[in-house]
Amino acid sequence: MPRKNKKIIVAMSGGVDSSVAAGLLKNQGYEPTGIFLHFWKEDIEGESSENKCCSISSLMDARRVCQRMGIPLYTFNFSQPFKKKIVDDFLHEYKIGHTPNPCVRCNKYVKLGMLIERAKKLGYGHVASGHYARIKKTDLAGGRAKNQKGKKTKIIYKLYRAKDKDKDQSYFLYTFTQDELKHLLFPLGDYAKPQVRALAKKYKFSVAEKKESQEICFVSGKSHNDFLKRHLKLKKGPIKLLSNSLSSPLLIRTGNKGEVVGEHGGLPLYTIGQRKGVEIGGIGPFYVAKTDHKTNTLYVVADGNNPILFRDHLWAKNINWISGKTPKMPFSCAAVIRYRHKPVKCQIKKENNQYYIKFIEPQRAVTPGQSIVFYKGEEVLGGGIIVR
Repeated sequence: MPRKNKKIIVAMSGGVDSSVAAGLLKNQGYEPTGIFLHFWKEDIEGESSENKCCSISSLMDARRVCQRMGIPLYTFNFSQPFKKKIVDDFLHEYKIGHTPNPCVRCNKYVKLGMLIERAKKLGYGHVASGHYARIKKTDLAGGRAKNQKGKKTKIIYKLYRAKDKDKDQSYFLYTFTQDELKHLLFPLGDYAKPQVRALAKKYKFSVAEKKESQEICFVSGKSHNDFLKRHLKLKKGPIKLLSNSLSSPLLIRTGNKGEVVGEHGGLPLYTIGQRKGVEIGGIGPFYVAKTDHKTNTLYVVADGNNPILFRDHLWAKNINWISGKTPKMPFSCAAVIRYRHKPVKCQIKKENNQYYIKFIEPQRAVTPGQSIVFYKGEEVLGGGIIVR
């Protein structure tokens, strides 16, 4: 049922998901206003490229959808905050040897975070998007929230996985607080992707069959590394085989210091567990096991299941607990260490300003800079950034 304030901002990207989200809300009695966001786009050799999230064609698609529904569409220019909070941070993290997740930061600080603030100032009750996740209201006792006259009920907003597990995006939304969640709506949380496309056809939206992009929106060029090469000063250095490995084509037996087996193109181009791009004279495969920025050395192993690639613990920082309260430690739950990673049971302890997470079984390619997100069944409890 619609909330008391029926005015709602819908983040319109020109894709099928945000379009159907707006259509569902209108049919539920809301008064949607579409907002198309302009983000930063790269200037390559004097020519401005397009950001995949806010291209001219995407704007036109969003406009056609809004015209079809008879709702207004406005544009907000978030290019400067996007460049500062997302792109600059992205490059800085790679520079210091981390592998960031820009979508997590964008949702928090720009795409949804800034929209929430604008919505409140403009008198809108909520912000909606085409994310696949669910938000539910409960009272402190864990039951359904009730609005009873004369009674003040403490409302808790909880975040859950989407019904469609293949499209679930709850991993990218763990940073939100209670004050932010109460202003957010995710209309697609109870729908599977085929249902969403079927609704788009039913609503006669021109984007019903539109393909979706899984790439980082601001990265122009053929590859992710092309972007890093344009914006970071990369220094070549030695590649060393980290451990004994009879499966190595070189049949090198080495100690922990390793033997030099090749030359890397710059440490920011590599991430833990990576295979593609580790080229050593046409032989291999090799897998990134470790980077040493002090010596500018890339360490590799020749076996993708080498124990060196697995760890049974990690340290994390900037933990956000969605409930607003830190659980009593030690705390047991399930954790996901990268998008689409299988949840694994773990125990969490807090030490000073960081958290120590111990897994019940070793996990492959624990990567600093990525997010670790905590779950209890379908519920998202919170998460943070992997430090080491």
